[in-house]
Amino acid sequence: MSYQPLASDDPDEQKTYGSLDASPIRSPSPLLGETLRVEDSIPDIENPFLDTETAEYWRHVYENCHYECRHVFNPKLEWSAKEEKELVRKLDWNVCLWACVMFFGLQVDRGNLSQAVSDNMLDDLGLNTNDYNYGHSIFLVSFLLAELPSQLVSKAVGPDRWIPMQMVLWSFVAISQCGLTGRGSFLLTRSLLGFLEGGFIPDLVLWLSYFYTSRELPIRLSYFWTTLSVTGIITSLLAFALLHLRGIFGWEGWRWLFLVEGSITLCVGIASFFMMPASAVQTKTWFRPRGWFTEREEAIVVNRVLRDDPSKGDMHNRQALTPKRLWEALKDYDLWPLYAIGFCAYVPQSPPKTYLTLTLRSLGFSTFNTNLLTIPADVIHIVNLILLTRLSEWLNERSMVAIIQPLWTLPCIFALRFWGGVVEDRWGTYAILITLLSYPYCHAILVGWCSKNSNNVGTRTVSAALYNMSVQAGNVYASYIYRDDDKPLYHRGNTSLLVINLVSILVFLLTKMYYVWRNKQKERLWNALNEEQQIEYRKTTKVQGSRRLDFRFAH
Repeated sequence: MSYQPLASDDPDEQKTYGSLDASPIRSPSPLLGETLRVEDSIPDIENPFLDTETAEYWRHVYENCHYECRHVFNPKLEWSAKEEKELVRKLDWNVCLWACVMFFGLQVDRGNLSQAVSDNMLDDLGLNTNDYNYGHSIFLVSFLLAELPSQLVSKAVGPDRWIPMQMVLWSFVAISQCGLTGRGSFLLTRSLLGFLEGGFIPDLVLWLSYFYTSRELPIRLSYFWTTLSVTGIITSLLAFALLHLRGIFGWEGWRWLFLVEGSITLCVGIASFFMMPASAVQTKTWFRPRGWFTEREEAIVVNRVLRDDPSKGDMHNRQALTPKRLWEALKDYDLWPLYAIGFCAYVPQSPPKTYLTLTLRSLGFSTFNTNLLTIPADVIHIVNLILLTRLSEWLNERSMVAIIQPLWTLPCIFALRFWGGVVEDRWGTYAILITLLSYPYCHAILVGWCSKNSNNVGTRTVSAALYNMSVQAGNVYASYIYRDDDKPLYHRGNTSLLVINLVSILVFLLTKMYYVWRNKQKERLWNALNEEQQIEYRKTTKVQGSRRLDFRFAH
């Protein structure tokens, strides 16, 4: 949260905690007795802890909750822009890269069903399209129900312990799919995968938030979700090879697919036990005796994150949420607009994505060409995702940039519904589908937006789960839009997608208006207090998170 007078709607415009030039004099560094040119250091005005009362207040908070990094908290610490740039690069290499590897492990097992069905898996097991929809729905409902419990477990034991455990457990289920015998075993494994994978994404976002500032996190999340498309490319090529194994040892190709890709996730899960430190000050261990950072670098990592958001230290990383804090987070209605976006924003592209391989097979493409033809959408999707997130950071704008996603998908859905050449013209249909699925994905912006507007660790933990639950609830609804009696044109389904697409555009606009209104309302109440009352409020208020009068919502 910001403890400076706020003149704009977005606190990011008031504080960046970057490095700016000042007078070229020498200044002693408060840590390790080093010296530093002030011209390269972070200006004092961007450090909320330079106010003694604010610093002491937060020092007291960190001590009381036994925040694991409290011993390196230093309100007067200075560092250069060069130091920070090199340190962020080190964070990207050690933290962000492995987060992407773990997400790869998730997506391999979460997304390979569509490749399996391209190898006639449904016919081999005696299943139809409705069984496929039902299995997909069971997975999503199980995933949704596990989100919040998984987040609560992760907060209590630490994401560095819980995430590797999740990966190892679900990899065993993923491998077991090579032994599917029919509808019952198919639905059972779908449910178990959903329960074990649920909560993985918000757990990982929580872990990333320990290392990155609120301005840096969406960009890292864009790399994170870029892995989704990269995984699609890699697994499409892998499927091209594995599905050719049909007949070896009497197995169908899709059985080899589940066996090999599940084993890949198992390896990533085991490695994650050794690759995920609990915090920036806990990277030294018996197998990594030198750690990732020097003592000075540890202090910079911690203090730059705290100066961006002091509330990131108001709980330690193995502290469970109390029922009271859980209830307070659940009823934080100011985050509900973001949950509404999560529910509807990803529905229009979900059925075309889920049915892509089945649709391409129905258009006459072979099993192997079908998997290769999915790659162009993934490649363009990567580029658009990164460009959209960068645009959001550059403009310091969330809602009006994220709305580009439904604006992109709208004409494609319109064409699928009303163009007479759908299915008849297979290459024209393919072009529409690939354009639709190349959409600029706004998920990274929304996750970072939700984290920022939470404004404390407890709410952030719950809101990440609730946002992802809203996304999964939308996916559950989406899985029933394309029905067996509506194929191959899916006129009824595409009409529903068109309506939802228009609704999502409206929800983005209403969310923008809501946060602008709420910030003006808070500003009016805050300005009604005199300076002494504002100081007293900051020192004595029991209100936490986004409900504080001195907090402004990002939008």
